[in-house]
Amino acid sequence: MSYRKTGAAVLVCVGLLFSACRTARPHSEAIAVFVPGIMADSPIYAMLAEGVQAAVDAANTTRDADSRIALTLFEAGTNQAEWGAQLTALAAEGTYSVIISSNPSLPDLVEPIAAQFPEQKFILLDATKAGNRQIATVCYNQREQAYVTGSIAARMSQSHQIGLIAAQEYPVMNNIILPGFQEGANAAVPGTTVDFRVIGSWSDASKGAELAAALHNTGVDVILPICGGAAQGVISTAQERGMFITWFDSNGFDRAPGTVISSTIIRQADMAEQMTAEYLAGKTAWGTARTVGIADGFIDFVQDDPRYTATVPLSVRDELAALIGSIQDGTLALPQ
Repeated sequence: MSYRKTGAAVLVCVGLLFSACRTARPHSEAIAVFVPGIMADSPIYAMLAEGVQAAVDAANTTRDADSRIALTLFEAGTNQAEWGAQLTALAAEGTYSVIISSNPSLPDLVEPIAAQFPEQKFILLDATKAGNRQIATVCYNQREQAYVTGSIAARMSQSHQIGLIAAQEYPVMNNIILPGFQEGANAAVPGTTVDFRVIGSWSDASKGAELAAALHNTGVDVILPICGGAAQGVISTAQERGMFITWFDSNGFDRAPGTVISSTIIRQADMAEQMTAEYLAGKTAWGTARTVGIADGFIDFVQDDPRYTATVPLSVRDELAALIGSIQDGTLALPQ
C-alpha cells in the first residue's frame, strides 16, 4: 500500500503492494482510502485502512503481477474545511476506480464531486446516502451504541448527572448520538441529566480538559468523549478528579484502567473488508444506504475485558448483559 499524507504532500510506500513509489499502471486497478483525519488519533480510521488492505491482499493472491490491485492511503488531517478540496483533487487524478472513506459528513461533500466526475465511485462507511448511483454507504446504528453507553453511564453515576463532550456538532451527533445517550440514561435511571459540550476541534486536548473540569464543577461524574485526539485531555481531567469515562467505537479500557468503565466497539475493519470484497467481486449495491447494528455483529459492547469486570459491579454488568441480549434478540428495537 502506498501512503500519502495530503496536507504535507508527502508520498511514502509501505506494505508489500509496491516495490517502489509509483502510480498504478493504466491496466492495473487502483483503490484509494481517504482518511478524513489522523489514524494515530482515531482507531476507527485505522480499522478502515486495515479492512480495505485485508480485502485487497486476499484478492491479489489470485492475480498475477500485472493485474494486482494498487492501494493508496490518503491521510487528510483534521481540518474538515480542506476535505472537499482534497477529495476533489483525488477524483480529478482519474487513477482510482473507487475511493473508500468513513465519516458521517462525507456524503454531503462527495455528492457534488461525484457530479463533477461521473465515472468516480465512492464507498462510504459510517455514513448514509441513498439514491446516488456513484455512492454506496453503510452506517452503524449509533442509536443502539449511544443508548447502551448512556445506560451504563447513568447506572455508574452517583450524581445522576452525566456529560457528552463532542469535537463538533453534526447531524448524527445532534440527531442520533446525543438523543440516544440521553434515552439510554433515562431508561436506566429516570431523571438522569446529560450536559452536552462542544470543543470545536478534534485535536485540542487542552480544551477537552477544560470542558471536563467545567462539567465536574457542575456535578457531572461520568463523561462520554467523542472528540478524537482531544479526548486525551478529557481523560486526564477525569483521572485527576475521580470521574468515569465511557468510550465509543473501540476498546478504550487501556486508555485509563479504572477510569474507563465501558467500551462500545464498531467492527469497522470487518465492514471495510466486506464492502471492499463486494466491490472487487462486482457486487456493490450502488445508490443504497445500509444500516447495521448489534444484532448484525458490527456493533458490540465489550464485556470480557478484565478491566471492565474489575471496575464495574456485577449487578451493573448483569443489567448491561441483559440489555445487550434484548437488542440482539429483537425484544428491544432501536431503529436509527
